[in-house]
Amino acid sequence: MKRLIGIFCLLVMGWTGAEAERLSLDDAIRMAQAHSPEAQAAQHTYRAAYWSYRSFRANYLPEVSLTSTPYLNRQINRVTQPDGTEQFLRQNQLSTDVSLSVSQNIWFTGGNLFLQTSAQRMDEFSDHTEAYNTQPVTIGYQQSLFGYNSLKWDRRIEPVRFREARKSYAETLELIASRACELFFDLATAQANLDIARANYASADTLYRYARGRYNIGNITENEMLQLEVNKLTEETNMMQASIEVEDAMLTFRSFLGIREDEPIEVFPADSVTAFEVPLDQALEKAFAHSPDIEMYQRLKLESRSRLASARANRGLKADLYVQFGLSQTADNLRASYRNPLDQQYVSLSVVIPILDWGRGKGQVRVAKSNIELVDTQVEQGLTDFELNVRKMVRQFNLQARQVQVAARTDETARRRYEVALRLYLMGKSTILDLNAATTEKDTARRNHIEALKTYWTLYYGLRSMTQYDFEHNCPLADNLPEI
Repeated sequence: MKRLIGIFCLLVMGWTGAEAERLSLDDAIRMAQAHSPEAQAAQHTYRAAYWSYRSFRANYLPEVSLTSTPYLNRQINRVTQPDGTEQFLRQNQLSTDVSLSVSQNIWFTGGNLFLQTSAQRMDEFSDHTEAYNTQPVTIGYQQSLFGYNSLKWDRRIEPVRFREARKSYAETLELIASRACELFFDLATAQANLDIARANYASADTLYRYARGRYNIGNITENEMLQLEVNKLTEETNMMQASIEVEDAMLTFRSFLGIREDEPIEVFPADSVTAFEVPLDQALEKAFAHSPDIEMYQRLKLESRSRLASARANRGLKADLYVQFGLSQTADNLRASYRNPLDQQYVSLSVVIPILDWGRGKGQVRVAKSNIELVDTQVEQGLTDFELNVRKMVRQFNLQARQVQVAARTDETARRRYEVALRLYLMGKSTILDLNAATTEKDTARRNHIEALKTYWTLYYGLRSMTQYDFEHNCPLADNLPEI
């Protein structure tokens, strides 16, 4: 009897299949954050936001440009004569020019200040003459009066948008880790189910063979033997179904990690977790300081007020001012064109006064104001929901470590109870119903243990994504973003 029990326990201990790549949870998360399609997409999105922010900042720096527009004119054109008449004359001339300018946007006014120097040469091939016109220095300023100042509003909005993108990237990496946990434990559950199915099949097969011998000598009834045969066939079906589930979970997990090689993967989750408690006040503080949702709400409020400023500017008086001062001279040669330059001024003011627009401008302003109220309401509700979600997740996480401990203890106790029930049945001191109940409890306890681990790690990385903070090691996450 002892030898039979020993052989049976060896069959129940598990199985070893083909050699597979073994992955821990940390390995899976590192692979997912580095190579998964979701991580690559998040990196490209963040890179686009980074260069968009760099482009925005360049709008507030001086711009230096060199321009030239030479042209050759050899055709018959209609030319106005000094007496006002027009004649068709053949022209044969070459114009060359070069201009160097430095411009600077003025963000608090929305205008543009520029400084430039230029020179132009005109060659008349018909009479073999040439002329020069130079502007050694020209300073000018152009400004839209009473208009919408996009530079000022972009200066408020774009830094918030970039902070949102940076925090969203960090959040996405943690959400990828959370998703990796789900798929990791899905595969762990499938592999555990296959282990359970194989062990149960081996158990059912051994018990059936053992029961046939006991039935032949009249120790058990035919009903009990048939019940054991049904158990064997059921476990064989369960084993085939578990194999399919493992293959499906493995394909999904491999696709998420970005693994293209068609090789088997075996995951081995740790049976225990580090028990620590997240302070609610600290979690709320970190969440409101580091979550991209807070930046998004701030951006939405700024954008709504920007649209109101634009609607008001488009509704009222419009005026464009252009002012230019400088020096200019013309001569037959380049050196002479720089002697005794004459001053020049140019001032232009364009005014548009709306008289009748049938209420279109007023309607746009009303819509913008209504949109501000709507956004403020949505932001207020969003902040309330955000705080509630943080509180809920912290409460669940702080309880989950204990649930993992209880599930682990239940798993161990159910396994030991099954071994006792098995020995009692083999010694003829219990019924098949007691053994089946112990088997079911053992399998359920094992699955519940893995599910508790899955919930713990999903909550762990979900909380990290919301707060951008590692409470286990007391450090922010955004400081450790990978290079783009």
